[in-house]
Amino acid sequence: MRVMIVEDENIIALELERIAQEAGHQTIGPVSTVEQALAHAHRSDVALVDLNLSDGASGAQLARRLIDRHGVDVIFVTGSPENVGHGIDGALDVISKPFTDERIVSALSQAEARRKDFGGKAAV
Repeated sequence: MRVMIVEDENIIALELERIAQEAGHQTIGPVSTVEQALAHAHRSDVALVDLNLSDGASGAQLARRLIDRHGVDVIFVTGSPENVGHGIDGALDVISKPFTDERIVSALSQAEARRKDFGGKAAV
């Protein structure tokens, strides 16, 4: 599965990348802005998205576009899970920072199984 990392903190982005790769996934990014994420959306199956991006944009707004326009599944990885809020129906999961390898791998496994159930496409 192709996993895009959307995270503005480099050390966290590299950690997410490592976890995804060790779980057998191809990674895209890391990217830290909405523009970068949208440029890579067509190559992504799922995105691990932080709420606060380096361009000041909201990861929640990005998620809505990834889900609705590009068919990319979204898993939030955030230090502020209470701020995910309403309107992000369709996000597969919300993972709190700090996270464990097992929690990320589990969420990615669930996303992969869900995509297989829907013929390789996001279940919108």
